Amino acid sequence: MPRILVCGAGGQVGHCLLNQAASFGLEAIGLSHEELDITCRTQIGQALERHRPALIINAAAYTNLDHAEAEIAQAEAVNCHGVANLAEAAREFGIPLFHLSSEYVFSGDGDQPYRETDPTSPANVYGATRLAGEEAIRSRLERYLILRTSWIYGEHGNNFVKTMLKLGGKSDEISVVSDQIGCPTRSRSIARVLIELAARYCREGTLQWGLYHYSSSSPCSWAEFAEEIFREAARVGLIDKAPRVLPIASESLPRAAARPAWSVLDCRRIEEIFGIRPKPWRDELRHVIRHLNELPDASSGPAPSRVPFRLYSQG
Repeated sequence: MPRILVCGAGGQVGHCLLNQAASFGLEAIGLSHEELDITCRTQIGQALERHRPALIINAAAYTNLDHAEAEIAQAEAVNCHGVANLAEAAREFGIPLFHLSSEYVFSGDGDQPYRETDPTSPANVYGATRLAGEEAIRSRLERYLILRTSWIYGEHGNNFVKTMLKLGGKSDEISVVSDQIGCPTRSRSIARVLIELAARYCREGTLQWGLYHYSSSSPCSWAEFAEEIFREAARVGLIDKAPRVLPIASESLPRAAARPAWSVLDCRRIEEIFGIRPKPWRDELRHVIRHLNELPDASSGPAPSRVPFRLYSQG
């Protein structure tokens, strides 16, 4: 059974990668940040020597947008230098590198879905470090797959959906920004894309390398996403009553890092080349809510510093 090494195994996508690998005929060795610090080249080399994987999938990243504005060195260490370390190690061991990136490499000033060939212009430090990580891979490797995605959520870890559910039972009204548009994407679906392509490489010995976009279909605002979360959660009995969502402008809740107003990715390339079609986010959300309803504790938070919202307490 081909073996893959998953960096960032403790995160949302990393967790799903480990869960799905066996069903595609792969053995996944998952290493969390505590087990493998990608900013340390020695640790990476030791891990590759020990496990001898057929490829690396990197789901590790520094993701706190607001803290990154002040902690530039820390964000660069993981998102740029750490990724460069992985690329150099992959080249040394003669194996490919799969890397998960972000829609934040774009300015967010557009109104058409971003294609892989569109110019990048990050609006914040986080986006700049993610773009630098992509460039570190491209300059060092020929066999790589970079997958940009957006607005990740799922059953595992901290994310917007679980934060909304946690707050939904405590507030009558929640203000959520309505002028940031993107495509919520389930962590399990992102992992499935990466695993499916990893299995294809292991089976065929090659792949059409490069940069791809993958996110769920049908854009929405954060406020619309929140409304659907509460609607579904109330329908299955996960919360007693759906709070009212008050749409507000981003400028009403200033944050340290600028948020792109437009985060929609064009995913036609991955469909044309690999036959992988994005799923509607509402369908994916229903699966997540249904699954969370079956868990003993559905809430987990707070989510990483990404989405501004304001609470209005009951009574």
